[in-house]
Amino acid sequence: MAILSDYARNMLARALCARAPSLPSTVFVALGTGGTTAAGLSGEPTGNGYARQRVTFTGTGQQRNVETLRFVFSAAAGSFTYLGLYDAATGGNPLAYGPLAQTANVTGPGTVTIAAEAITINAT
Repeated sequence: MAILSDYARNMLARALCARAPSLPSTVFVALGTGGTTAAGLSGEPTGNGYARQRVTFTGTGQQRNVETLRFVFSAAAGSFTYLGLYDAATGGNPLAYGPLAQTANVTGPGTVTIAAEAITINAT
């Protein structure tokens, strides 16, 4: 996963030019059905108990999520093939998106789990 949104690209360009952008203090992971560099993730679910999950990354160079993430659903919500990073639990700005290793089908109540170290962010 390393497709940066336009927002993230602009933020990094300002940082490289010493223009001191406001960098995110927390990052949240969302599920979705696709994405674009302009908008970030698309097809994020609403309702059915869904909520973005706060994530912490660690590493030198390549970044990996520290903890297991669990998206809990109270009812069917569809199929998700992408995840995205945001700077807020709701709304906020898209940072990056990328495909899931496998489709997450939510056909009823249940949990979508993303293992620790399954999300990687590369500088290349």
